[in-house]
Amino acid sequence: MSNYIRNVLSGVCSVSFLMFHCTVFAQTDASTLAPRTPEEDQTIGVYKAVNRAVVFILTKSLTVDPTEIFPEMRAVEGSGSGIIVDALKGLIITNRHVIQAAQQVEIALADGQTYKARLVGDDEDLDIAVLQLINPPNDLVSLMFADSSKLDVGQRVLAIGNPFGLNRTLTSGIISSLDRIVKTGPRKMMRGLIQTDAAINPGNSGGPLLDMSGRLIGMNTAILSQSGDSAGIGFAVPINQIRRVLPELVATGKVLRPQLGWALVDTNQGTMVRWVAPGGAAEGSGVQSAYRLVQSGFLRGYVLDFTRADLIYTVNGRRVKVRDEVDEVVSQGDPGKPLEFIMRRGGINGTERKVTIAPALR
Repeated sequence: MSNYIRNVLSGVCSVSFLMFHCTVFAQTDASTLAPRTPEEDQTIGVYKAVNRAVVFILTKSLTVDPTEIFPEMRAVEGSGSGIIVDALKGLIITNRHVIQAAQQVEIALADGQTYKARLVGDDEDLDIAVLQLINPPNDLVSLMFADSSKLDVGQRVLAIGNPFGLNRTLTSGIISSLDRIVKTGPRKMMRGLIQTDAAINPGNSGGPLLDMSGRLIGMNTAILSQSGDSAGIGFAVPINQIRRVLPELVATGKVLRPQLGWALVDTNQGTMVRWVAPGGAAEGSGVQSAYRLVQSGFLRGYVLDFTRADLIYTVNGRRVKVRDEVDEVVSQGDPGKPLEFIMRRGGINGTERKVTIAPALR
């Protein structure tokens, strides 16, 4: 029995009543590594090439608990991710909600060094903020932009970020859908988002969504989850949307958007003009709202009269049926150009005419 035990390599044997037990462990071969698939090599190569362009954002803010009898100011720390988009100027993009209300913002780079940063500009509609490192090092790495209009559902993607403070974590997945609309608050929508099943958790906000060439296709922004953790449904702002507003944010600190000076309402016939602001762009173009001023003697007021109101049929040649579609086309228009509407006075069968409105920018 002892000779048998000596001949069992890396094994453990024991003797019990009328039974002999022997467990044999596999030998360790450290001479070679397990072969990698081409997909694994590609993923590893992308991560090594671009992970230094992802930063850790630490914020500090002061808050007061309103439930306390004698409330005191308390320091609250938050964290998120960011993307270096201009290595020479030290410019970083992240989500606006990551740095919102922060009194202090620090950026930790891949080498562990931390730097102060200032806010260059932000935009609530796209949930984007641009930060600039103060006295940045000269060896920063930035990401190359892709064309997010050429993405396809099923395409493999990578996400890098700092979920739960775990620095530069890599996750992978596919594009699950495109052109998603996500409600972010009362009358607040984010449009045209990329949906992905790559794991995105708190702390990933502001980090990059990459194609398999390591190019930036979007900025991770939100998740759909009952628990607050990843449920395989994440959303990213397409890089084309960001690229369109980035120069304006850097130059002026904000994004000017067209304001038409009206309020719209959805009806069973389509989107109708409910109210027109006095002196606004819509009023100046002769747009008629459902509110009509009536006066009798010293009394005056407004009544709703849909038979006189303008129904919006098309915007810049696109057929629109609901208010969200009108808002979408208006927001995508060139800020410097007038918008062309086909309107029908009094409903779908009313008199049709073309209306040109030059919006104000605010």
